[in-house]
Amino acid sequence: MIDFLNRNIFQPHPELLVFITVAIGFLFGKIRYKAIALGAVTGCLVAGLLLGAQFEVTVDGTVKNLFFTMFLFALGYKVGPQFFRGLKKDGLPQVVNAVVVCVAGLLVCWGFAALLGYGPGLSAGLLGGALTQSAVIGVAQDAIGNLPGLSHSAVKDEQNLVAIGYAVTYPLGTILCAMLLANVLPKLYRKDLAAESAALAKELDAPEDDPDLREGYYEVVLRAYTIQRPDLAGRTIDDFERQQQRLGHRIYLTRVRRDGQILDHDQHTVLREGDVVAVSALRGSLVGYDARTHIGAETDDVELLGYQTETLHVVAAEKAQLGRTIGDLRKEPFMVGVYIDKVYRSGAEFPYRLSTKVERGDTLVLTGPKRLVDPAGKALGKPVPTSFATDMIWVGLGIFLGGCIGIPALTAGGVPISLSTSGGALIMGLVFGWIRGKYPTFGNVPPGAQWFMDTLGLCLFVAVVGINAGPSFTSGLSSAGWGLLILGAVATVVPLIVGFLVGHHIQKIRFPILMGVLAGGQTTTAAIGAINESSRSQVPTLGYTIPYAVSNVLLTIWGAVIVLLHH
Repeated sequence: MIDFLNRNIFQPHPELLVFITVAIGFLFGKIRYKAIALGAVTGCLVAGLLLGAQFEVTVDGTVKNLFFTMFLFALGYKVGPQFFRGLKKDGLPQVVNAVVVCVAGLLVCWGFAALLGYGPGLSAGLLGGALTQSAVIGVAQDAIGNLPGLSHSAVKDEQNLVAIGYAVTYPLGTILCAMLLANVLPKLYRKDLAAESAALAKELDAPEDDPDLREGYYEVVLRAYTIQRPDLAGRTIDDFERQQQRLGHRIYLTRVRRDGQILDHDQHTVLREGDVVAVSALRGSLVGYDARTHIGAETDDVELLGYQTETLHVVAAEKAQLGRTIGDLRKEPFMVGVYIDKVYRSGAEFPYRLSTKVERGDTLVLTGPKRLVDPAGKALGKPVPTSFATDMIWVGLGIFLGGCIGIPALTAGGVPISLSTSGGALIMGLVFGWIRGKYPTFGNVPPGAQWFMDTLGLCLFVAVVGINAGPSFTSGLSSAGWGLLILGAVATVVPLIVGFLVGHHIQKIRFPILMGVLAGGQTTTAAIGAINESSRSQVPTLGYTIPYAVSNVLLTIWGAVIVLLHH
């Protein structure tokens, strides 16, 4: 076994080393304490550094550039709709706070680097790890490669130091961010996150009590009842449903059996005593509902209840419905018998309330009878059938155009400044993602493909970075010193404190939302998980998505900026 895993095996076949590194890296990434995990990206980097130091194999730079460019396009594609939405008036406070956090982080890292004489590599590694932005690694390495006056060996040494600085500071940065936002700041300000989130959730609801919307409980129930109340005879289905709605119950009659035959559904069907009706409702609507009093005795009718139901993903695009609240949509005739099960925004599940406004590009998951769900989907926007096919024309064209706009460079002080091909891919990803959100008829990139380009693309990139930097890991770490760990901790905490003071005392952002804003400002997914766990609510996520989109772009750009600040 030892003979098999010697460096002679991997030198002619470096691709094998890349894949075993990714496998071990994902295993490392599963190391978890409560809501905080090491993460696959950091796990792959650490595994790459260890295996690279052992086997001393160099992987072609084209491989890592390919994966990194793919990752940045996918990142921009995912956050594009939210990024541009944040530039509108209602999202500006969160955008401002994210910018404050990002600028403070850049200044703190640059200040430490200037004070201690760090080179561009270690400075960028400190920035990426302390502010938990993995994309800094690739952008900074590209920028270092364009610096004039550096020999090939010097460029390689500085590029390796980016990965080393990141590997040292990232784990503690993630932990500190999560602890500070989920525990320390709430205790210092004597805030009960759970109570604050619960109170805010009630405030965010519309004043009326809409039984269609329950917190985290949307299960649709189908029951059958025999009409035994004489006063129902002669009334239409529509009359009955409207009466129940006035009483606070959203109860729908979706099918009728009469004299052994199942009738075609029609809202104007006149009910008769002895009809068996199929009732559709949310489980919460039937709790405490006396169906025997309102309708009649419950019965079991497999055929009547066996009609085809559908769960349909709909991208909000119909102009007449955009900007309206969930509560308003529920009252529309086309939503009769149809339930909004989930809402996704920027690719992530969004904890919606009655007062949540539907934005262009939101994905609404509708549930109900197929004959009712399909028309509702068309009224709201563009129904998206389940498809595993990626529109590679769209993806390939986007990455190509992004790379082209990133190639041209301006020269400032003898230093060529450009977006680089990876930076261009990020910008074009934002634009293409925004276009897809506005016109969701093309450019399909299903979740699996997004995960491959985003998560696996970044993990493969950092695995190659780690393998190439592995041989110099020990010497690089000794030259950086373990003091880098302390500096990284300070560089993590200070921007969050600055953002908190601005958000709490100047912007007056509500506490649970502000915690989500700060987690998004440092793009720390583990932090929002810890905050939601502490608050026992998804409400803080309402402040996470816009800052996350903005900071992903800014912090990625900072990777090049901090390198250029050294010249």
